[in-house]
Amino acid sequence: MATTAAMAVAGNYYVQPLLPTIGREFDIANTTVALATTLGQLGYTCGLLFIVPLADLLERRQLVVIMSLVAAVGLAVFGSATSVAVLLPIALLVGTASVLAQLIVLTATALADDAERGRVLGTVSAGLTLGILLARTASGAIGDVYGWRLTYWLAAALMFVQAGVLARVLPRSQETARRLHYRALLRSMPALLRDEPVLRLRVGYGTAMFMSFNLMWTAIVFLLAEPPYAYGADVIGLFGLAGAVGAAASSTTGRLADRGLSAPATGVASLLLFAAWLPLWFGGRSLAALVAGVIILDLGLHVMSVLNMSEILRLRPEARSRLQAAYLICYFVAGGAGSALSALLWTHFGWTAVCVTGATCGAMGGLLWLATCRSPLLSTVHRPVG
Repeated sequence: MATTAAMAVAGNYYVQPLLPTIGREFDIANTTVALATTLGQLGYTCGLLFIVPLADLLERRQLVVIMSLVAAVGLAVFGSATSVAVLLPIALLVGTASVLAQLIVLTATALADDAERGRVLGTVSAGLTLGILLARTASGAIGDVYGWRLTYWLAAALMFVQAGVLARVLPRSQETARRLHYRALLRSMPALLRDEPVLRLRVGYGTAMFMSFNLMWTAIVFLLAEPPYAYGADVIGLFGLAGAVGAAASSTTGRLADRGLSAPATGVASLLLFAAWLPLWFGGRSLAALVAGVIILDLGLHVMSVLNMSEILRLRPEARSRLQAAYLICYFVAGGAGSALSALLWTHFGWTAVCVTGATCGAMGGLLWLATCRSPLLSTVHRPVG
């Protein structure tokens, strides 16, 4: 399941180091080609809204296999696009299909006992993180030598194979409750946000951190493609490996959540998400500072992500899919806004403006933690299980 999550989420990240290459081929501006990233995030949000809630209604293995096939088709068509008019709408489809990764997270956590759910979530999240990292690195390397299209054709072939593997080996989920119709499932998500203070709190953390994260990863591609760096897509893709520390920390973070240590770990993650922007700012001229900033920001994001999901999935077992969807819809709307804003800031104001805005997002998460760390809310939520 960790491998599937990696392959699924990778579909939404192959494009990042390839943006300058695609822009040159289609002769379009940076702000236009960056829409491929924004539309991918928007598509992911659509999948969270319309597809993930189905996991509370349908048999999960069947849903996972179908989405694997949709992902394969979307990747193949994206790699074959001959115009921007085709490329950008298909980016939306690829992003929507990538929501398969969240269906896998739900399947894994549903199979886990309460006392080990954080650890299982951390393991699958580590696979998901590696998928993001390897997507950037592989697409950059392949794109620089063989062209950006081959990346998508190979990814499509792998997803077709993976669909067959999942159909054979993934356990069938237990019979799901069918007391709600599809429309009722969708209508229940705003009610969950209204009724669950922990969900609202974690949405606050998640939106601040993912906007900050996407501000960095969209603009850094353009920074690295221009002087003083002037790197090709292969080298730009290697920067994804700087986030391997975050993947390694995912399993440990899950164990901290199982032991009821989410509150202090959230504070540490908030500090990392703010502090990363100082070395990132120096990274406009220093490669070492840039790498350090990427590592710190990725570490903070992945620690916070595991903590957020671990707390949310403990709330209502019968509504896990909708809880996850409600959280991640807000999360990826913020991420898409971050990508679009990043391209505008880079084009009109430069790297310093990106860093100031990213640090502001990080500070918002830290201020939220400081405002709530002494409240009864956190003292009752972050307790060890068992």
